[in-house]
Amino acid sequence: MFIDLLQSPYFSVFLIVALGFMLGRVKVMGLSLDVSAVIFIALAFGHWGVSIPKALGNFGLVLFIFTIGIQAGPGFFDSFRSKGKTLILITILIVASACLTGLGLKYAFGIDTPSLVGLIAGALTSTPGLAVAIDSTQSPLASIAYGIAYPFGVIGVILFVKLLPKLLRVDLEQEAHRLEKERRGQFPELKTCLFRVTNETVIGKTLAQLNIRAMTGAVISRLKRGEDIVIPKAHTELKQGDCIQAVGSEDALASLALMLGEREEGELPLENTQAIESLLLTKKDMINKQLGDLNFQRNFGCTVTRIRRSGIDLSPSPDLALKFGDKLMVVGEKEGIQAVARLLGNDAKQLSDTDFFPIAMGIVLGVLFGKLNLSFGSGFSFSPGLTGGVLMMALFLSAIGKTGPILWSMSGPANQLLRQLGLLLFLAEVGTSAGANLVSTFRESGFLLFGVGALITLVPMLIAALVGRYVFKISLLDMLGTITGGMTSTPGLAAVDSMTDSNIPGVAYATVYPIAMVFLILFIQFIAAMVV
Repeated sequence: MFIDLLQSPYFSVFLIVALGFMLGRVKVMGLSLDVSAVIFIALAFGHWGVSIPKALGNFGLVLFIFTIGIQAGPGFFDSFRSKGKTLILITILIVASACLTGLGLKYAFGIDTPSLVGLIAGALTSTPGLAVAIDSTQSPLASIAYGIAYPFGVIGVILFVKLLPKLLRVDLEQEAHRLEKERRGQFPELKTCLFRVTNETVIGKTLAQLNIRAMTGAVISRLKRGEDIVIPKAHTELKQGDCIQAVGSEDALASLALMLGEREEGELPLENTQAIESLLLTKKDMINKQLGDLNFQRNFGCTVTRIRRSGIDLSPSPDLALKFGDKLMVVGEKEGIQAVARLLGNDAKQLSDTDFFPIAMGIVLGVLFGKLNLSFGSGFSFSPGLTGGVLMMALFLSAIGKTGPILWSMSGPANQLLRQLGLLLFLAEVGTSAGANLVSTFRESGFLLFGVGALITLVPMLIAALVGRYVFKISLLDMLGTITGGMTSTPGLAAVDSMTDSNIPGVAYATVYPIAMVFLILFIQFIAAMVV
């Protein structure tokens, strides 16, 4: 009965997942496999004849890659501008060193060229690379060599990224905290301060004439004159002795002090008819609108003092484009704030709701994009493939954020759930597929090709780790993402993803993966054509 149940894919996949999680919780010398243990259980099941349909694995793959792309998209282009050149150089180094290692071992052990390009594609777990290797050599040896190198290509990257933080003695949680602190440091902390108007040059002038927001970067939220506290308007004139409350960075507040007069500590209270509230932007037609275009002060008598996005307080500059989930701190009369809340949506439930139409449509577009075959002359053509197409489309859609009524984003919990589900299905299928022929391949081909494939997997990662750490001095989180992307290893990224809550490795992976895929195809074509 149990044997019959194992032939049922849905029973087998959940049994593999359950046993994988049990194994993943076992720690040896402080190191555990976490979710990556699923693939090792799957290898054993594959050896025993259990198989998971390829379509189920591809279903998991597109879910995992799409959710990674959706999460990484907003930070992808910033990362590309700031660190792109360095990460791409390391990626080219990974692919080039893999090919050079393979060429060296070819001449050392007399390996034929079709087997060599198959080993390179398998060692970097690249299905597009295998397709190019077969097409370029027209030999079944490329496919056999790919099958020999592929299992260690999967397992080796997982073990390497698991061990690397231990070898370098880096705590990933502390590293993520340090990088988050650096990221926050790029955005000056916003403070609240009081000012007494004593500068004669501003007395009698309106706030519109002084253009305080543009001149200093600070935002005036309240004004006290005598016993009255009001929400200032553009036409409000400043009087001698007025007490003004403003919000801004330290530099902005210092500039405001030079303009107005004395700086004081404290905060003005609110009148009974006034309030300060944090409002969520959840209405789709408000997304990507610039704050200045909404003119809350003129239309509602309210002032936005700060905007919180991804845990960071942003200064509310007029040209700031609003994003879904932004939290706006608004001060004003209660009726005006209620009107602003209706305009923005302010519906916390929408942040947790999951609209499956953008997910389904995004994956459809990604699969179609992956089918494109781009020709560049001289016999070179490039197709993004399933992984590349879905990843690049997810990055693009997430970066633009919104198309008409369609919102290309997902809530954090929904993203995490779908990513984990997709990952588990993918690992179960990949593991059983690789395990099915693992032992028989060794018996037929011996250990030579397997050892060569293992070296082609390990050498590039070692070189990348040393160069990235000691030459370019990039963070370990960036390095882990770059290594898994450069090795085109989705299971490797899954291993890293289970080690940290930071999305930095996912952004780095998304940055370099397409580059690695293109250069691997180029190098394989070159070796197949030029190396005898």
